[in-house]
Amino acid sequence: MKHCNGHEQELPVESARDALTEVLREGAQRMLAEAIEAEVTDWIEAHTDVRDEQGRRRVIRNGHKPTRRILTGLGPVPVRQPRVRDERPAGEGERFTSKILPPYLRKTKSVEELIPWLYLKGISTGGFSEALGALLGPDAPGLSATTVTRLTAQWQAQYKDWNRRSLEGKRYVYVWADGIHFNVRLESPGNDRQCILVLMGATEAGRKELIAVTDGYRESTQSWKELLLDCKARGLTTAPKLAAGDGALGFWAALREVYPTTREQRCWVHKTANVLNDMPKHLHPKAKGMLHEIWMAATRQDARKAFDLFIETFRAKYPKAVECLQKDRDVLLTFYDFPAEHWRHLRTTNPIESTFATVRLRTRRTKGSGSRIACLTMVWKLVQCAERRWHALNAAKAIADVIKDIRFVDGVKECAA
Repeated sequence: MKHCNGHEQELPVESARDALTEVLREGAQRMLAEAIEAEVTDWIEAHTDVRDEQGRRRVIRNGHKPTRRILTGLGPVPVRQPRVRDERPAGEGERFTSKILPPYLRKTKSVEELIPWLYLKGISTGGFSEALGALLGPDAPGLSATTVTRLTAQWQAQYKDWNRRSLEGKRYVYVWADGIHFNVRLESPGNDRQCILVLMGATEAGRKELIAVTDGYRESTQSWKELLLDCKARGLTTAPKLAAGDGALGFWAALREVYPTTREQRCWVHKTANVLNDMPKHLHPKAKGMLHEIWMAATRQDARKAFDLFIETFRAKYPKAVECLQKDRDVLLTFYDFPAEHWRHLRTTNPIESTFATVRLRTRRTKGSGSRIACLTMVWKLVQCAERRWHALNAAKAIADVIKDIRFVDGVKECAA
């Protein structure tokens, strides 16, 4: 390899990073082998009382299965799994299945999650082999263009089934809504103003779930209305108690038509960004700190005082910033009427924002536009991967009180006299 900046310089074939990757791969192989050995040993020890008439064990070790290679974020890692033999009569024996290394596993979840990210970053199907080879090593097996095409086709079928699933019996106490722009995959004639609409909710048990993913025109009221009506038609008839989202969304007008009893909470992350956009950069730290004092106040009264202070401080010189904040005053403070333990979840659309933080509005245009269904599928797959890491609501028991419409004042349950 040569690097040109006025003169040629030979670069080493194997860099220190390559050597470190090999060390890490070998370490991962040893740790995986030890973990599987321990798992097998524990399983056999749990069956020490299973013996024949002569007192000999019937559940024993029986060598190893053939070596197989698991594709990981460090590249291919060879694994030899111990074999277990159960000599009990047919129908009485148990089959050992490793929880660490399930049958037919060929690649880790981290690699599976990498494919949607690469797609949304603009990598074409034909370029996956080269991109994955650079990330996982040149020996990475099973990820050719044909394999990736087959995998994405399977995901597309799964997305279509998921998008038609019944929501009968489902109840989401809180919902979060946002519109995500991916110019790289929706940049085609007549479709250049599309975005992905994402709706997620919190169940009665406090778990966050993805509800809907579809495309819409500029986050319009009509697009959101179609999404909400579709959810309602599939069984989501009970209105959420609170919805959180960006103030610019057409979502709010649609929500008032489809679920008129649902209360509204504007996202403080979006609002802060919008307010700061109308102020000079040298004032951003001060203004951001003052905004922080509003939504982190312990009571609604303290929040109102901090609100008034911000307005009085900046009204004269930055009226547009003050107007941006003031127009949503009431709906920015709705969360004070809900359990204090839930505030950190309700004040922002962070569950959606954090999932797409690295790609939202940062994708670069490419020559190929990609298909609508492919983009929707990849967004759905990304959110599904992220869903496993979403934090459940704190104090889930308080959700029952929210459902019963018990009043909360500054986050504290109001006791009956």
